Amino acid sequence: MPLPRTGRRALAAAATAGLLLPLTACGGDGTPQDGAAKSTGASGVPAARLTVLAAASLTDVFESAGAAYEKSHPGTEITFSFAGSQELVAQVAQGSPADVLVTADAKSMDKVRADTGAPTVIARNRLVIATGEGNPYEIDGLEDLADTGLKVVLAAPEVPVGKYSRKILDAQGITVKPVSQEPNVRAVLSKVELGEADAGLVYRTDAESAKDEVDAVDIPDAQNAVASYPAATVKGSENAEAAASFVAWLSSPEARKILLDAGFQQP
Repeated sequence: MPLPRTGRRALAAAATAGLLLPLTACGGDGTPQDGAAKSTGASGVPAARLTVLAAASLTDVFESAGAAYEKSHPGTEITFSFAGSQELVAQVAQGSPADVLVTADAKSMDKVRADTGAPTVIARNRLVIATGEGNPYEIDGLEDLADTGLKVVLAAPEVPVGKYSRKILDAQGITVKPVSQEPNVRAVLSKVELGEADAGLVYRTDAESAKDEVDAVDIPDAQNAVASYPAATVKGSENAEAAASFVAWLSSPEARKILLDAGFQQP
């Protein structure tokens, strides 16, 4: 199983940690300090290095959101780890260090209810059919995916987008035999981008992120599924207050605009 991709600034944070430690280990009078996590930024929220586990479909938008949050919360650094929700939930259940969890469906979040705070839905999404640029096979709708001459790729059934995909296909009585079942939505998108698949079901926002390489065929609302994105703090976080601040900020007008501009829908 591929390891989650670590977000921006992870290497920079690691490289500078050794330089920052001598400066933050002691106060001006030599009194030991706990470091950045105990200092207070200009925003009034304790500065911290937050680790946020987030669904793969949030990769691009959370890079932008994280930069905006850091700008308005000096002293806070956010490292993202993106993967399929099922992988992230497994990490939390196993006690991997993390401060915030954001999944692409409520059922995944429910599996770690004992390990997280109360979740808040921050956005919603819908599915589209991703095809090669120019839609060379002239795919018009879900029924076309049943064509055995097409190479269709879906996410694995335990992945939220895989569950949504099968739900809408089953509802229409459409049988699709995928050439592969991928561990997250970005892997599905990549197969189509690289020409290894003729079509795949992905979130609208993922297709938008690769609009120069793929086309998106809309699925009517009556045949579609709505994906929800709950965010929650992780119990046991060493940065509980800062983690709660970030989760609350994800529902702020600033964060909501970033999400809407990326193609996500109102929660």
